[in-house]
Amino acid sequence: MPLPPNIDLFDIEFVDLPQGMAGAIYSDEQQSVARAFAQARSNAGMKQVDLANAIGKHQSYVSDIERGQRRVDVLELFVIARALGMKPTQLYEHLTSDIPVDFKL
Repeated sequence: MPLPPNIDLFDIEFVDLPQGMAGAIYSDEQQSVARAFAQARSNAGMKQVDLANAIGKHQSYVSDIERGQRRVDVLELFVIARALGMKPTQLYEHLTSDIPVDFKL
């Protein structure tokens, strides 16, 4: 059912969202991972578009990760690490180096 024309989706409040994972994308830890991702790409001497082309994605995909707007799953991490010339475990360690040991979602 379409929304009435006078409804703006940005005005809708989603009060029933679970608090744990829903807010984690905007957490300090997620922003730390995003910064580390951008640093790893830069250290590899790649521009966003270079990495995107290497993994078969659009530049905006890389930008979204670096702005903390997109999370990376395990298989994506594997492909990205290889494109950056890193072992996946090295990239993971780099991305999570500033995350506290007791971090919880």
